[in-house]
Amino acid sequence: MKLTEHLLEMRKRVIRIVVVLLVMLAAGLSLASSAISYLKNAPPANSLSWHALSPWDGIRVYMQFSLLFALVVTLPFSLYQLWQFAKPGLTETERRVTLKFIPLSAALMVAGTSFAYFVVFRMSLLFLRRLNSSMELEETYGIAQYFSFMFNIVIPCALMFELPIVIAFLTALRLLTPTLLRKWRRYGYMLLVVLSTLIAPPDLLSNLFILVPFLLLFEISILLSAAIHNRSSSRNTAWDADAAHSA
Repeated sequence: MKLTEHLLEMRKRVIRIVVVLLVMLAAGLSLASSAISYLKNAPPANSLSWHALSPWDGIRVYMQFSLLFALVVTLPFSLYQLWQFAKPGLTETERRVTLKFIPLSAALMVAGTSFAYFVVFRMSLLFLRRLNSSMELEETYGIAQYFSFMFNIVIPCALMFELPIVIAFLTALRLLTPTLLRKWRRYGYMLLVVLSTLIAPPDLLSNLFILVPFLLLFEISILLSAAIHNRSSSRNTAWDADAAHSA
């Protein structure tokens, strides 16, 4: 396939991803009302009084829910489009193996979102409310500020849970190698420390509670990449040996 044909094929895949993203944003807007009602009536939000601090607060919250919904749906679809783009250069076995990663990415996105909301977000909010109470502060929550705080935690955590499957997928497509991941490990650790510090409450225990799963996900990603790379190399060596023997 010529370079021009590759670029045209890539353009077609990108357009499809953008179209699906826009459709899912619209679908998310239609589902946002039910999601907001559920979260407002579930702990810990059910004990709060809600306020709009600006005329834009309502639409801002709707857009945030729409964006999260669109990300959850569009990421697996984006991986599928990437798989379709790389498929002509893959063997039949590699096609089957990489295709299995796509539904796993959706499952990990749901798991990451659940962990972020039910564990990290609730723990962070509890810590901060206790701090406010110790300072004898009267809490007045704007709905946009509350949900922005929630999404600043949920979205990074959900995306981090995608890391192992995305790295394994890119390794299987020969776009990434474990050697490169090990080379950049120290920078990855530094980035994860900064990210966990930004989204966790400002105490050491909470930071470790967030950082340790992130580091484990990163190391699992490297192990998965190495296993897939080694298996692919062994298979290619075997094919080369068979070809030489046949010749």
